[in-house]
Amino acid sequence: MRTRPLKVALLGCGVVGSEVARIMTTHADDLAARIGAPVELAGVAVRRPSKVREGIDPALITTDATALVKRGDIDVVVEVIGGIEPARTLITTAFEHGASVVSANKALLAKDGTTLYDAAALHGRDLYFEAAVAGAIPLIRPLRESLAGDTVNRVLGIVNGTTNFILDRMDTAGAGYSEALDEATALGYAEADPTADVEGFDAAAKAAILAGIAFHTRVRLDEVHREGITEVTSADLASAQRMGCTVKLLAICERAADGKSVTARVHPAMIPLSHPLASVREAYNAVFVEAEAAGQLMFYGPGAGGAPTASAVLGDLVAVCRNKLAGATGPGESAYTGLPVSSMGEVVTRYHINLDVADKPGVLAQVATVFAEHGVSIDTVRQKGKDGEASLVVVTHCAPDAALSGTVEALRKLDTVRGVASIMRVEGE
Repeated sequence: MRTRPLKVALLGCGVVGSEVARIMTTHADDLAARIGAPVELAGVAVRRPSKVREGIDPALITTDATALVKRGDIDVVVEVIGGIEPARTLITTAFEHGASVVSANKALLAKDGTTLYDAAALHGRDLYFEAAVAGAIPLIRPLRESLAGDTVNRVLGIVNGTTNFILDRMDTAGAGYSEALDEATALGYAEADPTADVEGFDAAAKAAILAGIAFHTRVRLDEVHREGITEVTSADLASAQRMGCTVKLLAICERAADGKSVTARVHPAMIPLSHPLASVREAYNAVFVEAEAAGQLMFYGPGAGGAPTASAVLGDLVAVCRNKLAGATGPGESAYTGLPVSSMGEVVTRYHINLDVADKPGVLAQVATVFAEHGVSIDTVRQKGKDGEASLVVVTHCAPDAALSGTVEALRKLDTVRGVASIMRVEGE
């Protein structure tokens, strides 16, 4: 075993960073044995140096992150501060000064991963980011390495624990959205400002990363269709139950049938109870991968939290340190296909539409005519009327999303349609 330690700089010492530091300290001997050399925490960059951080030598604390990553003796920089800047500049500076990087920064990777990949390649450094998607679940490495010889056609998953917890409570306990969100906040699953989670931004960033790796093409965050769960109602969950379904916020990345384009989207959807993702409860994550040779694979586990995320970070740290000792680098960006990203309108999907209509003869015929005019076939219809009003629930067969959206807009203009109570896509069949 090499006696000179590999030196690690830690950027950020919050929930995840403190766990990384703790594990590095308490499992130092095991890590050294697995890597082939000791690993030493050489510095920790923070914003509030006066805060007491148990188990971390105060002499390691600094507020000058730039000076830390510029040190010529740093072998690996672990970035867990999040956000776009200064994280982007710190990472590229680390590459320039000889360090490889382990990051958990999904927002930066989704928005400007190209800059990071190019900088890593230019300087011959590693960029690993298992912790950026689905916490402790091994997902990035299987896609980048284990399935490197296969063709992945679809990635379908629950990649945000907060929204899964909220929808699960609405489904199993009959809670309303606000009540379920309050419970998620009280348990620490939701931030004080839950916008990134409930509006789908967090899941969209992860979808961009997954699509890029799965399909060997660059997918920008602004190319991911995004819808959150704030409009999902208890009535939607009840309707899903009547269909033998449940509602999940899904990240869906697909290769077109002809292989010439890809799509990435995040939105709530009904999925059958028979689908493996339907049984994913509370704040857990799960990702379903469909590949040509490997078939269907499912990855499941805790998708967030200090210890689970730190586990993924440490796994990357071990891999990067081994590469460093071997004088090599691991897999970099693979974007050789250069496939275009299609718009949501081109996605073929199904709709569940709940209409408030007048309860009188001929209404169903009018509604059916609108569907036919837009080339959308109806699968099932359920109608319930009372006191001159009726609820009409229509589930369609597969059709382009643009045709389905056009159908809904035309339905809104019918005099007999008093309102479109809800619209939700149906997936997983």
